[in-house]
Amino acid sequence: MAWTRGRILGRGSSATVSLALHRQSGEVVAVKSAELSRSEFLQREQSIFSLINSPHIVGYVGWDVTNENGQLLYNLFIEYISGGTLTDVIRDQGGRLNEPAIQSHTRSILQGLDYLHSHGLVHCDIKGRNILVGDNGTKIADFGCARWIGEQVPAVPIAGTPLFMAPEVARGEELSFPADIWALGCTVIEMAIGRPPWPDVTDPVSALHRIAFSSDLPEFPSFLSKEAKDFLDKCLRRDPKERWTTQELLKHPFLEEDYSIQVNLKRIQNSPTSILNQDFWQSLESETEREVDTPIKMSNQLVLGSSSNSASERIRQLIGGIPSSSPTPRLPDWTRDEDWITVRIYNDAQHVVSTSYI
Repeated sequence: MAWTRGRILGRGSSATVSLALHRQSGEVVAVKSAELSRSEFLQREQSIFSLINSPHIVGYVGWDVTNENGQLLYNLFIEYISGGTLTDVIRDQGGRLNEPAIQSHTRSILQGLDYLHSHGLVHCDIKGRNILVGDNGTKIADFGCARWIGEQVPAVPIAGTPLFMAPEVARGEELSFPADIWALGCTVIEMAIGRPPWPDVTDPVSALHRIAFSSDLPEFPSFLSKEAKDFLDKCLRRDPKERWTTQELLKHPFLEEDYSIQVNLKRIQNSPTSILNQDFWQSLESETEREVDTPIKMSNQLVLGSSSNSASERIRQLIGGIPSSSPTPRLPDWTRDEDWITVRIYNDAQHVVSTSYI
């Protein structure tokens, strides 16, 4: 196709990724380019892309060879996803994602893996940098290390990223679908803590040795829910035969459609300062019953008399729904800065989340 190369998006060990503009349609795509003489992995990736099609995998557009500045380049055109990699998203969100976001990305990655595994393909390099996030969802990319089940090892050298490798891969044994499941578990940890697992390992050789021959497992983030930890347990088992399949994991409670809603509700209900806490309201009710004849004086001179014997009435009085014992009660002026108090500060940026002095 007739196209124009745009700015560089990134560089890998074997290829450079740039924007490309289709001259006739005006469509913007991404192009991975490598010197033709060193494009074996890129040509292999093209052959894989041409055989797969899923909404959870980056789309294939085409390929060509160009002569640029006297150099022959092999070019692979794929769908352009503007949001960047999952690792970029984690960084932009302050170094880690909340659990509902982790759940959403994990479900999409797993759906992509389920498609690949059902077609006999192992990705072999699942990690945050090989997952792209955009308006059309979260999608698996970079098939340079992928291999078909049954493919002879000498034809396709074992490759991947050490900190995401499964024990059997680190030992150089036969690679199959469970290796992707292990890497998925490592990617969940990456989303939770903002870095790959094994943070105490200082070099790739030490990492491979520990992963391959120790009995250690990556540490599960302590702040994750029990459902998330159980999901990790099903992914990160040293024996590949004990890891759950994509189909089993898609039915795990952690990936239920309404799980994020449940997590948010639990967070609210368990918050010691939440006004939705039932014990909070019960304590107010009982206090009012004990002191039914004692007026409650507020700093803005709003006085609640004995008729105010429930929490709901207290709220209604605060918003002016019920007249107080004063003929002209003065309610807080919500537009005035002095009627608000700062209760939390993050990195010198003040976030006012409380109401007026009462």
